[in-house]
Amino acid sequence: MNLTAWGRYPRLTAKVFGFEKPETLREYLKRDEEVIVYALGRSYGDSALNHNVVFSRRYNNILQFNPNNGVITCESGVSLAELIDAFVPQGWFLPITPGTRFITVGGAIASDVHGKNHHQKGCFSRCLLGLDLMLPQGEIVHCSGGENMELFLATCGGMGLTGVILTATFQMQRIHSAYIREKTLKARNLAEIIGLFEEHQEVPYSVAWIDCLAKGDNLGRGLLMVGEWAENSPPHLPSSPPFSLPFDVPGIFLNKFSLRVFNHLYYRRVSHATTERVIPLLNFFYPLDAVLHWNRLYGPQGFTQYQLVLPKEAGHQGLAAILQRVARSGLGAFLGTLKLFGPENENYLSFPLEGYTLAMDFRMQQELFPLLDELDRLVLDHGGRLYLTKDVRMGPQVFRQGYPKWEKFVELREKMGLTRKFNSLQSRRLGI
Repeated sequence: MNLTAWGRYPRLTAKVFGFEKPETLREYLKRDEEVIVYALGRSYGDSALNHNVVFSRRYNNILQFNPNNGVITCESGVSLAELIDAFVPQGWFLPITPGTRFITVGGAIASDVHGKNHHQKGCFSRCLLGLDLMLPQGEIVHCSGGENMELFLATCGGMGLTGVILTATFQMQRIHSAYIREKTLKARNLAEIIGLFEEHQEVPYSVAWIDCLAKGDNLGRGLLMVGEWAENSPPHLPSSPPFSLPFDVPGIFLNKFSLRVFNHLYYRRVSHATTERVIPLLNFFYPLDAVLHWNRLYGPQGFTQYQLVLPKEAGHQGLAAILQRVARSGLGAFLGTLKLFGPENENYLSFPLEGYTLAMDFRMQQELFPLLDELDRLVLDHGGRLYLTKDVRMGPQVFRQGYPKWEKFVELREKMGLTRKFNSLQSRRLGI
């Protein structure tokens, strides 16, 4: 079948194998073929692409839930959306969630996803109590912080390259409302928005939209949204069917003029320095999920999201240099987001560093990759790295300089015979 990821680049023809029982998967893995796991296809680049893929979506049962302490065990193909639908009405929510609920638990572990509360709660692996992993010969091993710890550190953020995640046990978060009290703060430039992040570090959730085309005194202007759980609000979510983008937007409509108009209007939509409102949690955590197939906005050629993190001490200077280069290029994005990260964890390939992460969407076009090569150098010069889940073109040297524990990861893969079975287009491109 034809296969691609959320960025719709690259595309390839793949053989797909689905399973509903570990016994079926065990027999398949004994074949002499390289594979990678593919679930809902929400990785932006090529980390879940191979000419042979294991489709995990049908392995999606919730196995156990303790309503007293919120500990859940489920199969890896369960989606975050299914967990939200099942447990928010019971007063439980995900402690860490990315900007879409349309990913699986296995994908959340493989990417060690982060959310709007990383500065306080860290990555998904922090709430993960343990997981079961199937190795190339069908052996199932349990991994946690205290058992098979090296394999646990490699699997969380390991992009599916350590085996097939079968089940996971993790801690849900108790909530007493399905609504968030959101405060939006308007910032005239990058210095202001970083100052607002620092000022609101005690608020559980924060994220900023950035105008990637603004220049001069307005460089990095944006809107910071901070949120906390609302009190005296309903425990149930309202019914709001999503809108589906029915066709690809022609590339002619995505130009410097339209990008500048969009960014100007989005910034001007907030007329006061501070505004507040109470909104359903879906609107706060997953605004883009309200539009199904929103990736069609970038046309049939696809797009990539370039997500970087810079250490806090280099944050302002590095981000300013990157935004200046993007603004000069005129290839800026409809969507640019900035988040504050807390300390990094011990996982070998987990993305966050203590500092700031900037994500920018770019339409695929001829001039793009040379620009991103320049941004790579700026990121590395300021001690940063790129997010593997969003990556589709990083070179091996950029990867190795950004991820100092990559050798431990490769050593473990080779020692356990994983390099002969679990590979993706990305792993081969990066030489891991």
